[in-house]
Amino acid sequence: MNNNVESVDLEEELYEHFKFEVPKGQAPLRIDKYLMGLIQNATRNKIQIAATEGNIFVNNATVKSNYKVKAFDIVRVMLTHPPFENHIVPENIPLDIVYEDDTLLLINKKPGMVVHPGHGNYTGTLVHALAYHFDNLPMNSSERPGLVHRIDKDTSGLLVIAKTEAAMSHLAKQFEAKTSEREYVALVWGNVVAESGTIEGNVARHVKDRMQMAVFADPEIGKPAVTHYKVLERFGYVTLISCQLETGRTHQIRVHLKHIGHTLFNDERYGGNLILKGTTFTKYKQFIDNCFKILPRQALHAKTLGFVHPMTGEMMRFDTELPQDFQDCIEKWRGYSKTNLTEEGER
Repeated sequence: MNNNVESVDLEEELYEHFKFEVPKGQAPLRIDKYLMGLIQNATRNKIQIAATEGNIFVNNATVKSNYKVKAFDIVRVMLTHPPFENHIVPENIPLDIVYEDDTLLLINKKPGMVVHPGHGNYTGTLVHALAYHFDNLPMNSSERPGLVHRIDKDTSGLLVIAKTEAAMSHLAKQFEAKTSEREYVALVWGNVVAESGTIEGNVARHVKDRMQMAVFADPEIGKPAVTHYKVLERFGYVTLISCQLETGRTHQIRVHLKHIGHTLFNDERYGGNLILKGTTFTKYKQFIDNCFKILPRQALHAKTLGFVHPMTGEMMRFDTELPQDFQDCIEKWRGYSKTNLTEEGER
């Protein structure tokens, strides 16, 4: 047997905190380095201590920190206490409720709010707010109350919340069957030449940067993802677009747009917080810095959401205004493009 692996009985009093399947294409990599890229705020020292204490498992066997992961390994971090995310203490956090009935509600999530608890985010999430405002919300397949789908922390916009088991099941099936309607508005770097288009490509975790997703040509890697887009307004160095989702993969819009060379404006994780298009003029750099201050997050908003009501069978569609930070940034770009692009010439 590999001397870096020990068989163990998983019936001990251990609780699963993290679980990852190593994707196809992953080169051999020490497990401490591998987990550093996946678990937010985890240091190599902490991971090595967890391995020494027998808390890291690969394919149901404990491993040492120098074990090298390979494709399709099932990696689990097991600790002697339940995950903090399972201890939901209701918090009186205001919610922007767009619509509510006995079956469901629509929430317009503010940027900066994490949807559900996870490593490093054990308080202040949407789930904590829901636990305060509503009793006995149904659990989804991940044991999270009310959540049918989610959007990233720094993405704003619409989320539907199920209030009954029947609504949870019905809505989840619509999202899985791709019959729900989801439109996002995004500001992206560069001039999107085509007025409209479709981006297709399987999405899975990046093999080097585990905090990012990536697009893979190999159909056996990741999950299929389809994003339709159309141009709403052009500002020369950036473009305002609408994105319609057919699928709902993690970071789908963010990674699909980067894949075609149009990274989201100020998307730090994918490099959009750098000047990717424009001039070398100091005045331009100052303008971009001001835009980043006005919109201190990725420029993405879940603007519209449509689905069939679980009880009435009625097709319902909801729409929201862009948040003020997003509107202010767009106005800055409108002004800049009108007064400066003629002088600066073509990109």
